[in-house]
Amino acid sequence: MGPNWTYFVIIGVLVLILFGGRGKISSFMGDMAKGVTAFRKGLKEDEADGDAKDDASKQALGSEADTPSEARREDERTGR
Repeated sequence: MGPNWTYFVIIGVLVLILFGGRGKISSFMGDMAKGVTAFRKGLKEDEADGDAKDDASKQALGSEADTPSEARREDERTGR
């Protein structure tokens, strides 16, 4: 019992439905590439915003040397 002609007709119809039309796959892949590009751009913008917020918070709190490890070293030196 080999493949019947109806199987080929059904598969052909499915292929035409999924991949039919002019340039559907290429337009889909183009849209996918645009989405990836927009995602990467968004990540870069978020990273830049995060760096700017970190810099602003460091300036508001004082110098960069006021990290917990630096404060601990200073406490050890002064004996607190």
